[in-house]
Amino acid sequence: MSIRKFWLLFAQTTTVALGVLFIIALFKPDLLRWQTQAPSLTIQQAAAPAGRTFAPVESFAPAAQKVIPSVVNVFTQQKISSPANPALQDPIFRYFFGDRLDTRPREVSNLGSGVVVSPNGYILTNQHVVEAADEIQVALADGKTVPAHVVGSDPETDLAVLKINASELPAITFAEPDSLKVGDWVLAVGNPFGVGQTVTAGIVSALGRTHLGINTFENFIQTDAAINPGNSGGALVDASGNLVGINSAIYSRTGGSQGIGFAIPVSIARKVMEQIIKSGSVTRGWVGIEVQDLSPELAESYNSKSAEGALIAGVLKGGPADVGGVHPGDILLAVNGHAVTDSASLLNLIAALKPGDEARLTVARKQQSLNLNIQVGRRPAQRVAEPTQRP
Repeated sequence: MSIRKFWLLFAQTTTVALGVLFIIALFKPDLLRWQTQAPSLTIQQAAAPAGRTFAPVESFAPAAQKVIPSVVNVFTQQKISSPANPALQDPIFRYFFGDRLDTRPREVSNLGSGVVVSPNGYILTNQHVVEAADEIQVALADGKTVPAHVVGSDPETDLAVLKINASELPAITFAEPDSLKVGDWVLAVGNPFGVGQTVTAGIVSALGRTHLGINTFENFIQTDAAINPGNSGGALVDASGNLVGINSAIYSRTGGSQGIGFAIPVSIARKVMEQIIKSGSVTRGWVGIEVQDLSPELAESYNSKSAEGALIAGVLKGGPADVGGVHPGDILLAVNGHAVTDSASLLNLIAALKPGDEARLTVARKQQSLNLNIQVGRRPAQRVAEPTQRP
């Protein structure tokens, strides 16, 4: 074969091959793609912290089924008499106004919720739910309604304990104190607006809320789980159905839930409950001082190096602090070695002291630190202002 014929054959073969590739590329481009293995993707899954479990996001049914039998509805009746007025006895006056001047006692109903804390009939609720009630009825989860009486109440934390004549009740499980974290799922269980047992879900928005003007002793859990009128005294539980708080108050401009609800943490509720069941009341320490938060401006005026602590604005004459040598203008830094961050923390530290015991107060006076030993007294009953919104 001559070189001329060889190159002619080669050119024809190449032309045919290019033509075939063109047709394939035009009508079947997938045949020309190289088959390569897809790259592997490895996602690192964070492990749950030790000792904490999380409910699946698809359902809170197990937690709800666990807690619903332990939450009860509390119904109260209160008789209110209209004030007497001499003008009401005038026959002419009564002729024109008639029955509108009826001064007979009338009944006012209130609705709330409660939590069964013991199989033998103890129920934890809010103090404002049963305050001044003449009659209390408790509706159990099985529909049975039984009378109840108040064992004791604590207006300064807005907690009360009821007792019903029953046994083998489904008592709620208490969560470990301080186990709750911001962002955890929580369920609020109660009887809002009297519609019946209701469960709402949300998260923990904040912890340790104080200075709200709701109670004397405040350390609230804030949640966006819907809390409405009738939910007071109901349970706030974690995703496992364990009690973490008692629903107590809401922030609202309309009277309904706006995503800001407050619950009393289980750490406070349990201590108050146990004292009430044991003795019918709550005993707290008292030293006879008036305090206020130490702002940066006040700290500067008192030559304090920081704004930590609480300023003693007044000392009751003859009280434990006065006898122990505490002076107005002192800055209280610690109680028995526990640091004071503000007036709210100081109030809780003093209240936790046992009356009759000796306590060591660390104060700053004229840029000097002093340790003063005082005899703790018993906190007298305090009048509690009515909050803006009680659900």
